[in-house]
Amino acid sequence: MRFTILFAAALAVPLFAAETTPAPDTAAILHTQTQELLDAITHGTPEVWDRYLDEHAVVTAEDGTVATKAAMVKDIKPLAAGVSGDIRAIDFNVVDHGSVAVATYVSDEHETYHGQQLHCQYRSTDTWVKTPRGWRLIASQVLALRTDPPAITLSAQQSAPYLGTYVLAPGITYEIRQRDGKLEGQRNGRPAESLLAESPDVFFVPGSPRYRKIFQRDAAGKITGFVERREAWDLTWTRTPAP
Repeated sequence: MRFTILFAAALAVPLFAAETTPAPDTAAILHTQTQELLDAITHGTPEVWDRYLDEHAVVTAEDGTVATKAAMVKDIKPLAAGVSGDIRAIDFNVVDHGSVAVATYVSDEHETYHGQQLHCQYRSTDTWVKTPRGWRLIASQVLALRTDPPAITLSAQQSAPYLGTYVLAPGITYEIRQRDGKLEGQRNGRPAESLLAESPDVFFVPGSPRYRKIFQRDAAGKITGFVERREAWDLTWTRTPAP
């Protein structure tokens, strides 16, 4: 009974306030708090994470590890000597469910690593709950956004050895050809796609940075096929006819 009375009293305050004062913009509040959390990473201020993380928060990092509040707060430390950077929360959007809100955004990171520049982006989905102390983060999941690697230029002579047809299984082929001086590949039944070289014998398709085509050679140096690598998994394509 006592809990019911206290709960009703707690609800009565924001309801009354909403009639006399415009409710704060949830999206603006969460954007501000999110930016404070990101700044705390680069500044090494764990007290910010201690303030905004719920006691039972769960955070899934881009490498797949899952951390508790205690682990997250402990992990916030000043950047190492020679490392500096800035992280901004961009493309910030919030779906407000009243006492719960879900925010999605991109963490846009620019880092100076011992004099060299790095630029990384991460897509985050955060779940916040409204408490008497304000909005608190109860769950977060981070995904690293991948980009295409730099490409090198191959001459027509350098490209010629890759031309031909490759077979994955009966009825599944991939043809590599030249068009307008550039390489393109096409799996049967699918549209043609550009093939760019990351390095000799390592190719990628623009817009598919998780995949690589790594060409295989025999003892004489002739191309026998390629493996289509996705992360640590390979699909083997064999050249036909064999060289």
